Amino acid sequence: MADKLRTQQQLESLQNKYIGTGHADTTKHEWTSNIARDSYASYQGHPPLLHYMSIGMGQPMEKVRMHCMERMVQPVGPAPPVED
Repeated sequence: MADKLRTQQQLESLQNKYIGTGHADTTKHEWTSNIARDSYASYQGHPPLLHYMSIGMGQPMEKVRMHCMERMVQPVGPAPPVED
């Protein structure tokens, strides 16, 4: 019983520390948005990958970086309407 409680507490701690880990009420839109934001952040955080992408897109690295930052606002589009 103590192991189950400890596991639950560790999971709650991870969910509070890392937003993208999700929880039971996470919607598909929130989950896909978190994944896309993590991807864009990773592209910006790894200069060789950003350089590779800029060569493929035929644009300067700073334009590609700005494109990634702009896409982080709504990475998968607007949220679907909430049903009551």
